[in-house]
Amino acid sequence: MSVTRIRLKEKDAIIQSLKSGVTPKIGIQHIQVGRINELKALYNDIERISEGGAGFRLIIGEYGSGKTFFLSVVRSIALEKKLVTVHADLSPDRRIHASGGQARNLYSELMMNLSTRNKPDGNGLLSVVERFITEARKEAESIGSGVPAVIHQKLSALSELVGGYDFAKVIECYWTGYEQDNEALKSNAIRWLRGEYTTKTDARNDLNVRTIISDASFYDALKLMSLFVRQAGYSGLLVNLDEMVNLYKLNNSQARMSNYEQILRILNDCLQGAAEHIGFLLGGTPEFLLDPRKGLYSYEALQSRLAENSFARHAGVIDYSSPALHLASLTPEELYILLKNLRHVFAGGEEDKYLVPDEALTAFLRHCSSAIGDAYFRTPRNTIKAFLDMLAVLEQNPSMQWSQLVTAVEIKEDKPSDMDITVDSDDGDDELADFRL
Repeated sequence: MSVTRIRLKEKDAIIQSLKSGVTPKIGIQHIQVGRINELKALYNDIERISEGGAGFRLIIGEYGSGKTFFLSVVRSIALEKKLVTVHADLSPDRRIHASGGQARNLYSELMMNLSTRNKPDGNGLLSVVERFITEARKEAESIGSGVPAVIHQKLSALSELVGGYDFAKVIECYWTGYEQDNEALKSNAIRWLRGEYTTKTDARNDLNVRTIISDASFYDALKLMSLFVRQAGYSGLLVNLDEMVNLYKLNNSQARMSNYEQILRILNDCLQGAAEHIGFLLGGTPEFLLDPRKGLYSYEALQSRLAENSFARHAGVIDYSSPALHLASLTPEELYILLKNLRHVFAGGEEDKYLVPDEALTAFLRHCSSAIGDAYFRTPRNTIKAFLDMLAVLEQNPSMQWSQLVTAVEIKEDKPSDMDITVDSDDGDDELADFRL
């Protein structure tokens, strides 16, 4: 166990997030555990994206099984590998295909959450554009050319794609605003790149372009952005879409099928080599994938591409190269390590401030197992919350004994929402060899 002290800000963010059932935005390295094989598979995807390929994965798991946390861990790995990441949750007003502005809303949310290694918390679009401009200026000075000419040359590949000409023109507008110290022009260019224009007339008046990022251009705009971030000096773009179950919940079958067709288009592009330097991670529940009536399996072309490897299933193993990656349950040993990590975080990284001994962790897990069975392996979010609640009571009432509280803990089997713990469990304490529930 690490003896490094944990900053108060990190500790509070981790504890408060987990107690409310959401994924912490910082400090996830302190609580990572398990799912090494899944992470290796996603790491290989990130390497492929960096080298000019594309990736597509469905991350499938029950409510509370750890999809959101897993996606956050993969996103942090991508940032370290110099990718740009964008992430958003789907909702009734945000989906990947629509005609009433919902796809443009999703694109705008993705751009608001655009992150780089230096801007991991989002709002990184401006810094990416600034970096591109800076690189263009350096190149122009080195070859004795004008900056607009260099910008035009660097973005020439974009012009071959749908909407690419206007995308490049908007970047040139940003340079013009930069050179003329015209903040309004720069702001309008960023607004266009974020998909915040709702009418072509406004865009033409402000930037002299004929198109805007709309529902119809959602995927094309993401492909343009992936090429643009490459020209800005990054390795590629990772698109992270969670709560895909909102598509499954659409009552209108035509709207649902239109979204599934968009997923098929993205899947085909990524697997056939038509997309470059871009990857998609889509987080969803088993019914979103498997339901033959409303899930992805209701679309025959998707079912054939996403069907489980029958050889792996019969052999009782997992094919980690499959586009649909089902998150495995945490083992008892991994949950034990997780509780040790949570205890460590709660104490601010100071072992002498631990509120419970190791035997309390074993007793707590044994109680969870008897209370709800193996569900706490599949969906451990409420187990985590209950453990942190118990530590909070012990902290506020020093005279109480942990043994009094363990049997009083109520754990309910989790239903809708989304969170848990993941990754990097090489914390091989000898005591785990004999630990069995």
